[in-house]
Amino acid sequence: MKKNKVLLFYNPNAGSGLFKSNLDLIIEKFQRKKMFVVPVRADRKGILQEVMSGINPEEYRKVIAAGGDGTINLLVNTMMQNGIDLPIAIFPSGTANDFAYYFDIPHDIDGMVKIALEEHYTYTDIGRVNDKYFINVAAMGFLVDVSQKTHPDIKNTLGIISYYLKGVAEIPNLKPISVKITSKEYTSEDRIYFMVVMNGRSAGGFKRIAPLAEVNDGLLDVMLFKEMPILELAPLLINVMTGWHHENKNVVFFRTNKLYVESGQIVGTDIDGEKGPDFPLEIEVLPRKFRINTAVNDMEGVLL
Repeated sequence: MKKNKVLLFYNPNAGSGLFKSNLDLIIEKFQRKKMFVVPVRADRKGILQEVMSGINPEEYRKVIAAGGDGTINLLVNTMMQNGIDLPIAIFPSGTANDFAYYFDIPHDIDGMVKIALEEHYTYTDIGRVNDKYFINVAAMGFLVDVSQKTHPDIKNTLGIISYYLKGVAEIPNLKPISVKITSKEYTSEDRIYFMVVMNGRSAGGFKRIAPLAEVNDGLLDVMLFKEMPILELAPLLINVMTGWHHENKNVVFFRTNKLYVESGQIVGTDIDGEKGPDFPLEIEVLPRKFRINTAVNDMEGVLL
């Protein structure tokens, strides 16, 4: 059976709406290449699950996720739940596009479509937190509360700046949480403000959160931002912006393929910008789980 269909999953409310206004142009470009786009509008919860549970994957060449990290996260979780293994192309049109940034996916329509029309792919790991999957980052603590308190309309209008503004406003309410971390590489009880488990390199607009991370190395980069005097937050922020926070005395850094996180407190969690599961958290990496459409081919011996 010839694979000439492309499933296009798009979030009409993501980012500035650039994608929605170019939908017809995108369909036209694919049809010129004898590929036919099946659009799925993410206008309500559960629509992607309905579609994925009913398609024949043998008819499809790839799936396109048009939106931010949250849109890709929803797609990957739905594909995992339905046992669908298809390549994924990314059209970054959300507030946060950190996963697309890792692969240098362009933000203009012509650039996105050019990559999606080709057959160059790179393997990527994904992470799992309890029964949820993430593609870029799992986070917990203070900054999660900041993100979840920021209204979606403000995020779409101001983008990443909205997180910074909300974060500054919430500093007077900053409180540490007590956690117990268990892994082969690091086991300890700590008081922290924030914790990130990275598959990608950037998060929340900070481009160098995990500057040495690789999405297909079978490891997660873990950082604990420990309790500290408020006066030490500003130097740490500068370290984070320059990618040197690993050397800061208030940061614990290690790499692992699996860890367990416990806490006696109620702690907010976040996976790829969406609300995450409750504690305790069992976190692990699933190596080389998906193929991502990229500008150059990084796979050998793969038949599509």
